[in-house]
Amino acid sequence: MDIVVPRRRGKAIALGAAAAAATALAAYALWAWMPHGLQIEGAGLRIGQAAQGVFVDEIVVRASAEPLNSVILDSVESGRVEEVFATDGALVKKGQLLFRISNPQRNLELLARQSEHAVSIFNLSNLRVSQEASANDHQRRLDDLQFALDQVRKQHARNVRLAAQGFISSVALEESADKLAQQQRTLTQEQHATRAEIGVRRDAEQQLESAIHGLSSGLKLVSATVEALAVRAPVEGRLTNFRLQVGESIATGKNIGRIDDPQRFKLSASVDEYYLNRMAVGRTGGVKQDERNYAVAIGAIYPQIKEGRFAVELLFQNGQPPVLNPGQSLDARITLGEPARALLLPNGAFINDSGGAWVYVVDAAGRSAQRRPVRIGRRSNSQIEVLDGLAAGDKVILSSYAAYGNSPRLQITQ
Repeated sequence: MDIVVPRRRGKAIALGAAAAAATALAAYALWAWMPHGLQIEGAGLRIGQAAQGVFVDEIVVRASAEPLNSVILDSVESGRVEEVFATDGALVKKGQLLFRISNPQRNLELLARQSEHAVSIFNLSNLRVSQEASANDHQRRLDDLQFALDQVRKQHARNVRLAAQGFISSVALEESADKLAQQQRTLTQEQHATRAEIGVRRDAEQQLESAIHGLSSGLKLVSATVEALAVRAPVEGRLTNFRLQVGESIATGKNIGRIDDPQRFKLSASVDEYYLNRMAVGRTGGVKQDERNYAVAIGAIYPQIKEGRFAVELLFQNGQPPVLNPGQSLDARITLGEPARALLLPNGAFINDSGGAWVYVVDAAGRSAQRRPVRIGRRSNSQIEVLDGLAAGDKVILSSYAAYGNSPRLQITQ
């Protein structure tokens, strides 16, 4: 009879375990083969390592030399350029003739003012002659009236004595007294009239003199405008941006150049807006030329930000380079604080993309990078102070993050 043979379950279990292991191995291989995060090329990456060191709190900026003092030349009159006596870049003396323009309208105004001035002076002379003649006439009349009054007074005195002796009547004495009073009134009226006329003529003379003074001022002003047609250097220095041509028409207020101080210079630098709050007038620094160092200090800050940068002016403190030309570029070092020990990271393009809020930290194998939040402190041209988020020895991608978007993880391909 048949015998039931029991199954060998151990072989089936072994086969199942082998199949499961193969499946897991294949899944792991597939997982390892598939990319984890955004794939990037590792060849062009710049990677730096966080390390303890001394943070030098200073920045280096590219500065250009500019004249310390400049005088802008603007045309105060319009006209046609007739002659040019100076060239761009020439050293000029104060008062030196630079160019001359013509303006017929100004010449006509000058002639008209001169004519008005001459007529006013003539009228004043006539008024003074008339006043003198009138004063003489009044004086003669006053002398005549005074003489007549003296005669009437003497006659009345005699009549008083004669009336006391009974030689003339009281009626004759009264008539004599009336003549004396009338003559006194006539003299008084003439004196009042003379004083009034003198006052009127004096006021007229003063008004005419005032008008002449105004005409004189206007004449001087017009004369000055005519003289301004011949433009002279207001100060001594080097003539810059001066390119006038004979026959050219210029308008009032047009900039025609400037005169620069050829001996003393300052430096103008453009600085990243990140450092605006740390800049202050008086902060020191230095520049180097021909192996010599020259101390500078911030003289002015212009906080208007343009394209992410603002401007500062640096003034030389104890002498300047012996050879310096307008527009010449120098590397200027500006000290912002004292050196201090800190966890440091090399500066790179990443700081502008992340704003110092996060970085990509590379793993030990160098095959991937994980996004990690950090807290950044001070920055210089070459160093960044790390306050939190990194440890000494951590490797960070320093290249630009602009192409990575918001990817939390990067897969670095070799």
